[in-house]
Amino acid sequence: MGIFSFLFGNKNEKIKDFKSRNAIVLDVRTVSEYEQSAIPGSKNVPLQTLNSNIESIKKLQRPVITCCASGVRSASAAAILKSNGIEAINGGGWMSLYKKLEL
Repeated sequence: MGIFSFLFGNKNEKIKDFKSRNAIVLDVRTVSEYEQSAIPGSKNVPLQTLNSNIESIKKLQRPVITCCASGVRSASAAAILKSNGIEAINGGGWMSLYKKLEL
């Protein structure tokens, strides 16, 4: 086990776990970025509008995997969701997450 896996856990395993529990993939890029290309079935909620969408996300009662272009915005989004009582994980960049989801 590597030091990063020990400290932060295995992200691939967490993503598989979330996927098995019917997680929502929440893409927090801008609308124009999302419209260019995205993970099929993902929901687009730009990071700057996330706080105003917390209640509708809570109502879905599902875990959330966040993604963006590189993983920076999605890390912020996952932290915001967690602080609001929503089970969330940062999936990182959407292209690498797409591969991890085996779509």
